[in-house]
Amino acid sequence: MKVLEPPDSHFLSAAEGWLELGRPDEATRELDQIAPVWRNHPDVLERRWHIAAYAREWCQCLELARSLIDQEPTRVTGWIHQAYALRRVGEGGLQLAWDALLPAAGRFPRNPIIPFNLACYACQMGRMDEARQWLARAFSIGRVIGTEDAIKSMALQDQDLVALWDEIKKKC
Repeated sequence: MKVLEPPDSHFLSAAEGWLELGRPDEATRELDQIAPVWRNHPDVLERRWHIAAYAREWCQCLELARSLIDQEPTRVTGWIHQAYALRRVGEGGLQLAWDALLPAAGRFPRNPIIPFNLACYACQMGRMDEARQWLARAFSIGRVIGTEDAIKSMALQDQDLVALWDEIKKKC
């Protein structure tokens, strides 16, 4: 995918900055200045997803995530965002999020967030053995890429995994 060039890249950066400052309205204004031909660029869709998530607009998040997957199916965040939104939309839920994210585990075998999120979903569905397996996979990938400690720390803060916190603490 083509990289955005100035001035559109500047608008994108400004949008990211505004969102980090908690100003999604200003972030949206920046994105609206991007040339119409680039408004469906994956980087722009990604920022719009974050703005919609900030506002808890899960239907819009789902639509944006699906557009992101259509535009760039090799971008892992589209798959993660889709599952995240599916869990939260009115007709969604854990099983739909699980079903949407599971294929991504094979597509992106070196990404620890996918097995981490699958562990969260399995834990919340009461499928503890699966949750342990997926979490072990996330830790293993993290070990290889140097993020295992960060993943363990994230696991010990994620309320979805509270049922496994004692087990996780023993492994730390």
